[in-house]
Amino acid sequence: MVEFFTTTNLGILLLIIGQCLLVLVPILVALAFLMYADRKVWAAVQMRKGPNIVGAFGLLQSFADFLKYIVKEVVVPAGADKAVFFLAPMTTFVLAVIAWAVIPFNEGWVIADLNVAVLYIFAVSSLEVYGVIMGGWASNSKYPFLGSLRSAAQMISYEVSLGLIIIGVIISSGSLSFSGIVAAQDGGYGIFSWFWLPHFPMVFLFFISALAETNRPPFDLPEAESELVAGYQVEYSSTPFLLFMIGELMAVVLMCTLTSLLFFGGWLSPIPGLPDGILWLILKIVFFFFIFAMVKAITPRYRYDQLMRIGWKVFLPMSLAWVVLVSFLAFYDKEYNSFGGAYFRAEQTQQIEG
Repeated sequence: MVEFFTTTNLGILLLIIGQCLLVLVPILVALAFLMYADRKVWAAVQMRKGPNIVGAFGLLQSFADFLKYIVKEVVVPAGADKAVFFLAPMTTFVLAVIAWAVIPFNEGWVIADLNVAVLYIFAVSSLEVYGVIMGGWASNSKYPFLGSLRSAAQMISYEVSLGLIIIGVIISSGSLSFSGIVAAQDGGYGIFSWFWLPHFPMVFLFFISALAETNRPPFDLPEAESELVAGYQVEYSSTPFLLFMIGELMAVVLMCTLTSLLFFGGWLSPIPGLPDGILWLILKIVFFFFIFAMVKAITPRYRYDQLMRIGWKVFLPMSLAWVVLVSFLAFYDKEYNSFGGAYFRAEQTQQIEG
């Protein structure tokens, strides 16, 4: 049986499909409960009950909403480009799903442990802009098209800051693999060995940029559109709208996961002596999702000009300056290793051995 799954083409294909389902199914189920938690947190802040009817304590409310979207009629505008209209939500959903292929949940628990996993995430997140643009353009309506342009500009603007911040982490870890980045944080001091400490200012910039990248409040401007319409999604209903919603929510969870892996040790235990494992990563993801929900509940919405000004005139110069500072500190920190410099130490070792 083992030889069938390791030597034959059919066995390898079935093994890959099984691995993908083993990752995808738990994530989709978790999204339902995270959506429930998001609504409960918002309700608690506003002193109301939130979902509490469908299932015990309203736990099945998200599944009821999903079922409602599936059975509703799919309405297509008369002047829409039908092929692109349906391709847009599929693109958003598929790109959000395939990004998880390089995310490790524990040591060795990853579908594809690429040595360039960070570049893979950059590429996939950049392509997600196409789903938004296609959705707005295919609707053949002015409001969705304007909303898609605003959303694309917003996503591209904050991807630059996210990329520069991650470059600093790459310099400290000396690896483009998420497993390597987590391994670089595995020190003898537990939580104080993680990258949140040396990269402390950038943790806040990364979190805020993640909010803007995923169109979460207070930066949900493409969806708000001055509270009149829903941006590029306004012409969508039923299952196509559900795919957009799942794609966006999955992107939020991915950002929570990236924050955990890059700055907070991933599956590593915060207390020395306690065993590492996937449970720590899950707890960290839930914690950061709770912060996402709290920001949504308590922060007023920005104007679009304020959003773009922060991205280009504040976050971009700060993150670029931080890359220069981290490079300098890592290069001159080979002996004490208080800031990183794994890449430069490895390069020095190769020169000595050569």
